[in-house]
Amino acid sequence: MDNKKKLPMLTVVVPCYNEEEAVPFFYKEITRVAGIMSETNFEFLFVDDGSSDGTLAYLRKLAASDKRVRYVSFSRNFGKESAMYAGLENATGDYIAIMDADLQDPPALLPEMLAAIENEGYDSVATKRSTRKGEPVIRSMFARMFYRIINKISKVQMVPGARDFILMKRRVKDAILKMPEYNRYTKGIFNWVGFKVKWISYDNIKRIAGKTKWSFWKLFKYSVECIVAFSTAPLAIASFFGFMLCLIAVVGIIVVVIRDCAGIQSAAGWPSMICIMLFIGGVQLFCIGILGTYISKTYLESKGRPMYLTAETEKDNVNVNETRMNTEN
Repeated sequence: MDNKKKLPMLTVVVPCYNEEEAVPFFYKEITRVAGIMSETNFEFLFVDDGSSDGTLAYLRKLAASDKRVRYVSFSRNFGKESAMYAGLENATGDYIAIMDADLQDPPALLPEMLAAIENEGYDSVATKRSTRKGEPVIRSMFARMFYRIINKISKVQMVPGARDFILMKRRVKDAILKMPEYNRYTKGIFNWVGFKVKWISYDNIKRIAGKTKWSFWKLFKYSVECIVAFSTAPLAIASFFGFMLCLIAVVGIIVVVIRDCAGIQSAAGWPSMICIMLFIGGVQLFCIGILGTYISKTYLESKGRPMYLTAETEKDNVNVNETRMNTEN
């Protein structure tokens, strides 16, 4: 027993949102991998992000039958970023892994990832997709475009195809938790904190069960979160548009004055005037929208609201079961 206590602990953080169909497959696979990694103790920390299906009920059963299983259930859906933060905040292991419940992040990579940290001197091991095979063409195109844009306007370089599947030392986790910002983009935060990182590539894997929760619109909003969180370039773009329009206006005034002095009358043209007005108005609204986005993020940060609220954990479930047993006795 003493030797077992000395083994390092690996906490596997698993964000779940309506993953009732996928969790049983994930649990079977992660326990199989844990059995192979006999030199490591495991803790499976599921974060229920306000699921409306039977995810929480299944997690209760797992926690009751397997002491390695823990869970944190939110009072409502707060989003994956909040779920990952809650997982890191509640993880107790020497090493912490973040992975999805749909098996698109293969648990079979964990032995290789842990070996890289223990034997090769890395602080963390991150994963990325080598291909986007099986993904819609339009989504792949916009994803590649997003990485090209963000890497040009941000000082923090994002790795194309990066997944949330990461294994890290406790000190990397502690560094990430020192950034309790409300508007989060964990991939960017992970790159920002630095440390020695090894990247592992693997082919795109389809979900084992269930449906993806990421629509095109949600991915678009998520990309905007990243750009606003790690770059102020859009503000510079707004200033550039404003400067260029002022320059065009000055040139236009000079041209009109010269034509009037030369006795050349300007032809009246309502269509062209309206087009110019619409163009200038559109640019102004675009710039105001950029400013509004940054101001809204600042407003949300200034409120200081928590990223999530916990409704239940495995400890509450244990207390309920004990109360029932005492009542029956």
